[in-house]
Amino acid sequence: MEVILEKLIPNVMDKLPELWKCTGQTLYMMGLSGIISFVLGLAVGVILIASRRGGVLENSVVYNVLDKLINVFRSIPFVILLASLIPLTRAVAGTAIGTRGAILPLIFGTVPFFARQVETALAEVDDGLVEAAAAMGTSPVGILFRVYLKESIPALTRGTTITLISLMGLTAMAGAVGGGGLGDFAIRYGHERNQTDVTYVTVVILLAVVMIFQGIGNLIIRKTSH
Repeated sequence: MEVILEKLIPNVMDKLPELWKCTGQTLYMMGLSGIISFVLGLAVGVILIASRRGGVLENSVVYNVLDKLINVFRSIPFVILLASLIPLTRAVAGTAIGTRGAILPLIFGTVPFFARQVETALAEVDDGLVEAAAAMGTSPVGILFRVYLKESIPALTRGTTITLISLMGLTAMAGAVGGGGLGDFAIRYGHERNQTDVTYVTVVILLAVVMIFQGIGNLIIRKTSH
């Protein structure tokens, strides 16, 4: 088997330790920035749905400020966002390059996207359930947790899966500008040195990770749908 692989993907076989290292860097960037983005994006999405017109904690100022900020950050291409955040990234992380320097821009690029996914998921909750909970004396915070979040688990799972796949694309772009990971690996060897087998193997690894995320997401959706 090893002989066959050396014939099919010789450049990859020569760089296996680095390939595994870059794969680990990509998973590290996705894991850390994904967890932080999930918490922040979920919080922002809940605030949006609560403060919107007719929401359980209606506040037009809060809603409009968050809504405009999300629109601004979502409209900025990620490569430009990376460059514009360099001073802040250096101040927070101590460096603007490598996997550590990519975390902050990944969070800024992911939170607005996921917050909008959360808002959309929560908006699908039946208004009748919200009215019934309010009629039974449930507090606004209780409605957010017991009705909105509980009833929208399948939709939130779908949005989380979509966000993780999008985040993987952002890590690849971060790698193209010195962020490390599989994106950097594919650019340095697959593109700059024209080693096409490196590009193909990188794509296969990324596809495998996407399929794993999608499979886990679909399983959770099936288990929580009713």
